[in-house]
Amino acid sequence: MRVVSGSARGTVLETIEGLDTRPTTDRVKEAVFSMIQTHIYGSSCLDLFSGSGALGIELLSRGADFAVFVESGAKPAKIIQKNLERTQLVEKSKLILGDVYGKIKALKGEKYDIIIMDPPYLSGHVKKTLMLIEQCDLLSESGIIVVEHEISDDEAQKHGTSFECYKSKKYGKIGISVYRRSL
Repeated sequence: MRVVSGSARGTVLETIEGLDTRPTTDRVKEAVFSMIQTHIYGSSCLDLFSGSGALGIELLSRGADFAVFVESGAKPAKIIQKNLERTQLVEKSKLILGDVYGKIKALKGEKYDIIIMDPPYLSGHVKKTLMLIEQCDLLSESGIIVVEHEISDDEAQKHGTSFECYKSKKYGKIGISVYRRSL
């Protein structure tokens, strides 16, 4: 896995061994970032369920000002830290280790222009996370939320929040949905 574009382009990132995480493929990453490119430059970002940190690192590499990474596992958090050091993006980031839901609550009222997440598939995380983002008022007025999910995950479309899905794409079994505040 590598950084696709920007200041850290081509940098090979460490990944987590085992089946607990599924790194986003370069093809899907390129598609995601072409969908949201106009939102990235100068943005403040929140990467939830960060895994190896690849999505947040890609945001920083492409011109985001700052990214907060939230990861519950100690092993993946160490990998994120290594990847941030490898890409020389440590100073533009903050790594938070702990329960994602508890950490979202702790961030209440902070505003992010881009919230990106790749939660475990088909586990109820999409709906729960979107609801918590709304309750904690984390999305800036013109911000977006990008969710990588299993295409059969109905929660990605029926989540019970005021966010509307305004872009979505399918890549094999993977779906990418982009949300914003309802107009």
